[in-house]
Amino acid sequence: MSLVTLLPFIVLIGAMILMTRSAKKKQQQAVDMRNQMQPGSGVRTIGGMYATVKEVSEDTVLLDAGPGVELLFAKNAIGAVLSDEEYNRIVHGIEHDLKSDIVPDDASSLTETDEPSDDASAASDDKPIDLGKKDVSGDATDEPVEAKADEAEPKKTDGESDAK
Repeated sequence: MSLVTLLPFIVLIGAMILMTRSAKKKQQQAVDMRNQMQPGSGVRTIGGMYATVKEVSEDTVLLDAGPGVELLFAKNAIGAVLSDEEYNRIVHGIEHDLKSDIVPDDASSLTETDEPSDDASAASDDKPIDLGKKDVSGDATDEPVEAKADEAEPKKTDGESDAK
């Protein structure tokens, strides 16, 4: 057999090894994340429930989901261990001071002065610009173009004029 016929099989085996290696790495990271759980840390289950860890045993976790609600979950059912800040933001709606992170809706608050510029006041003194189209034939009437277009087309009185 030549090397050209073996090359696709070698590439396929190499891709399989790389994929299993990355999957094992992700599994190890998930195990490490679950092992770092301590009582008092906030978690999200794979079902999307947010709770606080009350006790951690070898294979199970006792979660406090609310006042008087304790739930027993398998460690594998924990989807993520959250930081205190993130848990408080999601569950209790407590956010840290984001005043410096807020982007304004308009650009007027980004300017240093609050006084209007001379260019803006000069532009507001001008009369509004009419952007409507005028009749090309030279009529100086202010009648809109749509009305003249309606007059040029024959009026249909009933639906029989197009049907044959």
